Amino acid sequence: MTIAWNISTAVLNGVHALKAATSQAPKDRKGLLPPAFDATSHSHRCLAQLRSKDKPIEKYIYLSSLKNNDQDMFYKLCVGYMSEFTPIIYTPTVGDACLQFSHIYRRPEGLFVSIKDKGRIGEVLRNWPRIDAARISVVTDGSRILGLGDLGVNGMPISVGKLSLYVAGAGIRPESTVPICLDLGTNNQQFLDDPLYLGLRQTRVPTEEMDEFMDEFMREVSAVFPKLMVQFEDFSTDNAFRYLARYRDKYPVFNDDIQGTGAVVLSGFINAARLSSAASGRPLADHRVVFFGAGSAGVGVAQQLTSFFTINGLSEQEARERIYLVDSQGLVYDKRGRLPEHKKYFSRKDYDGPPMKSLLDIIDYVKPTALMGLSTITDAFTPEVIRRMSELNARPIIFPLSNPVRLSECSFENAVAYSDGKVLFASGSPFDPIDFHGRTLYPGQGNNMYIFPGLGFGCILARVAHVTNSMVEASSLGLANSLTEDEREQDLLYPRIERIREISAANAVAVIRAAQKAGVDHSAKLRKLSDDELASFVGRSMWSP
Repeated sequence: MTIAWNISTAVLNGVHALKAATSQAPKDRKGLLPPAFDATSHSHRCLAQLRSKDKPIEKYIYLSSLKNNDQDMFYKLCVGYMSEFTPIIYTPTVGDACLQFSHIYRRPEGLFVSIKDKGRIGEVLRNWPRIDAARISVVTDGSRILGLGDLGVNGMPISVGKLSLYVAGAGIRPESTVPICLDLGTNNQQFLDDPLYLGLRQTRVPTEEMDEFMDEFMREVSAVFPKLMVQFEDFSTDNAFRYLARYRDKYPVFNDDIQGTGAVVLSGFINAARLSSAASGRPLADHRVVFFGAGSAGVGVAQQLTSFFTINGLSEQEARERIYLVDSQGLVYDKRGRLPEHKKYFSRKDYDGPPMKSLLDIIDYVKPTALMGLSTITDAFTPEVIRRMSELNARPIIFPLSNPVRLSECSFENAVAYSDGKVLFASGSPFDPIDFHGRTLYPGQGNNMYIFPGLGFGCILARVAHVTNSMVEASSLGLANSLTEDEREQDLLYPRIERIREISAANAVAVIRAAQKAGVDHSAKLRKLSDDELASFVGRSMWSP
């Protein structure tokens, strides 16, 4: 590890030295740049080079190189062309980058902490060259990357990509980010057999050993990086819930798959439910939601959606009864047999018939207003399913949220076609708008980028001890209410991504206020500010390239 970082530091020092030289006064730059070089034309040059690539993975590699060599230019373009850059640096292209990580690897970026480091994790963490600046880390163990499964250390691009979005989306300083990949082995035989695989060639360690490792890791992270906010990302379902519960009251930590996904979907659902109820005359509290997929993301979203019903006057028990889970064995209900712990809360107690496995049968039984897909089963929402949802609802809510695009439960094109244009649609990955009977229909994208940058930024500024449910809910409600009049007129469920910094700033303010109300903030000076003063402070604190 020390040798690797000596090499990395040498590379970084070389880049920083050239950057420092080229940023001096013009008289000191003679010969270091071409005579007619200027930043504006160079930004056009970089954009043209990006667009000349005909494969998404090649665009990803180019942007990774640009970020390493000219960080300011990378983020300047990213902020200026957010809708074009986001699908490259994160979903869906980051999925391919993970699959090919060991083959397209260029240089060190981030920290790798392996099971072999157990007992000296603090020593490894102290190799990070910017300890004092560290404020936010995305940590993955690579065990459930997007919908692609166990990718081991090939999951590192997830941490790198998410942190790039923190910088671009909320103005968190690049030097304050720490990508971390935990190598606890992999059960993916394809990678174990790959001579270029960069991780340990062993299967994943048993749960007890992993727990000991994670306890040491979190303890040492807190000691080495005392101002660090930790975001867990793409852990396997059981571990995602377990480690969130294990550490959330001890450290400033949250799980984006559970809490971030839940918050962004809740926001889109609030706006979709308003439109659906306006079309049907049905009260908001009468919505019923089927979740097709009951992993960490599915259950996390379901937990968050209970807030929608309690906000609209239902008790917690009544809210829970509005939600139905469907897993690989069908409808989840108590008398079906033994269930994993995370599914028990939403397991039905009012059904005791034979197992109900067909999604169409479940829709006929539940008569849902909304169908959420978090299964990673391609085209699970068949034409028949979409038609049936449209027969039951004037404006059916259909959210195929699985990533990447090829694992989506249905396409926007099919959702529009088989609902006769009535669908209220949001997906996990981006789809193009569609012209339908003379009107342009825009798909929503339930992109966690709407939530986690502002949430994380607010937590950093408030110096929180913990991340409470109320803080996550505050960011979700803030997003739901952030639509402009023009966006509402087009029936958009989410604001345009180009407004992400404005949205993140507002969410950061909401999160700070929620943290203060919960008594988990340590920044006393922010408590004294009025809302306008706090908003101004957040805006001034955002880094710009």
